[in-house]
Amino acid sequence: HSGTHHWLLQRYTAFGNLVLGLWLLFSLVTMQDYQFETIATWASSPIPALGLMLFVISTFWHARLGLQVVIEDYVRDPANKVIAMTLLNLITFAAIAAGLFFLARLQIVGTATSVSGGMVKSAMQQMMGGR
Repeated sequence: HSGTHHWLLQRYTAFGNLVLGLWLLFSLVTMQDYQFETIATWASSPIPALGLMLFVISTFWHARLGLQVVIEDYVRDPANKVIAMTLLNLITFAAIAAGLFFLARLQIVGTATSVSGGMVKSAMQQMMGGR
């Protein structure tokens, strides 16, 4: 295997994390307030939702790439290496899925807040145990 592809992926995700992180920081700094409704409405807009989804994917994938190198370099036993890589992949995909799920949930709550004046949001909060 050539390490060029892995090295390039690490650089691409690092650049993506930098750009998306700065965008997120700028977006948060320029917000009027930090109430749930404000953030949910902002995050339910198409461009911020897409940016947040890309940020979640890029961040966890970048972490996976870095930890893969650590496992490949420092885990000697082939069986342990397979187990460690399998766990790394499972945890990475679970974290990405959880992040996307929570963003989708926020999108639904944010859309419900802006469309119905909070009626659907309060119903969803009751269904989720008052959260």
